[in-house]
Amino acid sequence: MRPRQEITDMFSTFVQLERGRFSKWLTDAKLYRNMQNHLEHSSSALKSENFWGLYWYKQWRSGFNNLALMHLLAYLQEPCYWVASKTVAKFTLSQYLLADYFQMAIAEVETILKDFNPEKSSSLKAYAIMAIPSRLKDILRQRKEADICTNWALLRKVSKKLLSEALSEAGLSQSAVAQYRLAWTCFKELYTQNQPGGTSQLPEPNSQLWEAIANLYNHQRQSQITQPTEQRNAQTIEQWLTQTALYVRAYLFPPVKSLNAFKQNDDTTITFDLPDPSSDSPMADMIAEEDVQNRQNQISQMSDVLLKALQRLDVQSQEVLKLYYEQGLTQQQIMQQLQMSQPTVSRKLVKGRESILAALIKWSQDLNISVNSNQIKDMSLALEEWLRNQHGEYIINP
Repeated sequence: MRPRQEITDMFSTFVQLERGRFSKWLTDAKLYRNMQNHLEHSSSALKSENFWGLYWYKQWRSGFNNLALMHLLAYLQEPCYWVASKTVAKFTLSQYLLADYFQMAIAEVETILKDFNPEKSSSLKAYAIMAIPSRLKDILRQRKEADICTNWALLRKVSKKLLSEALSEAGLSQSAVAQYRLAWTCFKELYTQNQPGGTSQLPEPNSQLWEAIANLYNHQRQSQITQPTEQRNAQTIEQWLTQTALYVRAYLFPPVKSLNAFKQNDDTTITFDLPDPSSDSPMADMIAEEDVQNRQNQISQMSDVLLKALQRLDVQSQEVLKLYYEQGLTQQQIMQQLQMSQPTVSRKLVKGRESILAALIKWSQDLNISVNSNQIKDMSLALEEWLRNQHGEYIINP
């Protein structure tokens, strides 16, 4: 994948996938013109990647700029693609392709934005690099749990609120929703009360139990359902609950659509189908609030660890890193400015980054976070982003 180098491209182009791999960058004409216009009317000091990431984030937060979210979706294409690539390589036997994982990551961008706190983390992209894998892991964990659950285990786990939302989303009338929900209530009362709490493989109710559930439904329907309804037999109740389980699965884990189907409108703007960003994802309700807070706290702690590690370096190493990342000088230019040999400059760059990375790894291990080779690569990438933004400007390494 060829990283984007121009600010305009970063906020107006999108990944096109072909045959399960990156193909090229596609430009959204409207976003491109909008970004160009903003750059032309800004000072040269305000043309860094980090500045524009925070700028469009604040515009999105304010709700007054309807293009802000699309600029941010364009901006975070690389982190989403990197996460998708690593995930598809890790889960080789999964039913999902790279395009599917990429779509999952893209669909989580708005949640990432909601969690992001610019007062605790100055780099939106660095935050996304750390947060997107966590979100994707949560999604896959939830999907795996739903896949291994029987219909009856899933119906026991689901809440009344989520069940009602799933039935409504399926297009059922209010009257039908009320009847399906009452059947589910009767099912839970008679079937699950004596079942073990931890199993996900609850067996199908036998014929006697279906009769009992139907009898309870018929007894309660007049008091629990406002509109007059007919009596239902055991076969109908079984069909309703089987269909309800399918509705719940579809609501919690909708099928992933490929992003390869691009379309073009009259304004020559390349777009693609994404979930409605204004709608609340039911997945968000299943992620505990404390997990969000813990993730934000960890991001803040990580920034403190990195800053302290940087400050512990010798003065010359700090100066080399500053010239390299802030001013974008090559090693040859740093060598001339600081009157050092080229091997010394190279060594201080490498050792400086290694020292900071070692502090980050130790911090992770202290939190009982397992660290393998792939995670070290992710940390190294996040460190590069942090160093660039710590010194203000985004500089492409020579």
